[in-house]
Amino acid sequence: MPRYRDALPQLNGDIFLTDGGLETTLIFHEGMDLPLFAAFDLLKTEAGMAVLQKYFRTYLDLAAKHGVGFVLEAATWRANPDWAAQLGYDSTSLAAANRRAIDMLVDIRDSYASSLRMVISGCVGPRGDGYVVGTQMTSDEATKYHAVQITTFAETEADMVTAITMTYAEEAIGVATAAAGAGMPVALSFTVETDGRLPSGQLLHEAMEQVDSETNGTPVYYMINCAHPDHFDAVLDPDAAWTARIRGVRANASRLSHAELDDATELDDGNPEEFGGQYAALRRVLPNLTVLGGCCGTDHRHIEAVCVATLAGT
Repeated sequence: MPRYRDALPQLNGDIFLTDGGLETTLIFHEGMDLPLFAAFDLLKTEAGMAVLQKYFRTYLDLAAKHGVGFVLEAATWRANPDWAAQLGYDSTSLAAANRRAIDMLVDIRDSYASSLRMVISGCVGPRGDGYVVGTQMTSDEATKYHAVQITTFAETEADMVTAITMTYAEEAIGVATAAAGAGMPVALSFTVETDGRLPSGQLLHEAMEQVDSETNGTPVYYMINCAHPDHFDAVLDPDAAWTARIRGVRANASRLSHAELDDATELDDGNPEEFGGQYAALRRVLPNLTVLGGCCGTDHRHIEAVCVATLAGT
């Protein structure tokens, strides 16, 4: 049975870490081949499962060390029908992979002391690239598309769903609607360009307000991911109602744009200590920021720096 589906503890103001850049860590630090950036494909072998278990345990040990909670985000960012089909998955094998991803996190959670609060989240990624909008769905089309994966998560012990790297509002609306239909709490994370706007060109606050308006406020909170803090801190208004809806940040280590990251052949992991300080600064602007993690280029060093800087500022 899910532990927190009816009462997510990260909504109560306590600090919850989550992981860093899973795919960039596996590619650049572990030397793994990840076709299509699809980490979920590792779940099909025992060796791949072991790599993912080691990855998550590294972060959970940090959370235990510092006495904070943790959001375990499934390695399923690419585990939706279009991307999976390119890797040879049919609907049956894709559903099995999504279930396996959650089951692995349940096993990891259960191996730790019960005092470490761990929320299990089914990660939903974009139908398209994640850096560019590409072919845009209507919200109804997005609901139907993402319901495939979200319905599978609802049948597991996942506590919630988190949509990562949303590039336009209509897809986010579809995810929220599908999650509501499956009875799953949902967090929505938008990515932004270096000017703080979504890849669609929409302002961040306009996208959030559109989603809330068209879903009756379904998302339990919003996040920002796959952008450096310098790319979005200037658009945040600490006194605005929409800013209070942001509870999570998973920033990039690099200040490079999405286009530059696409062309990069070497990892830009930035400066972990500076990165931690920027999160502490964000906490002064985002009054409800409780879920702290990373995206491209970040690893356990960055997340520990974020944790230390954040706890020092509380």
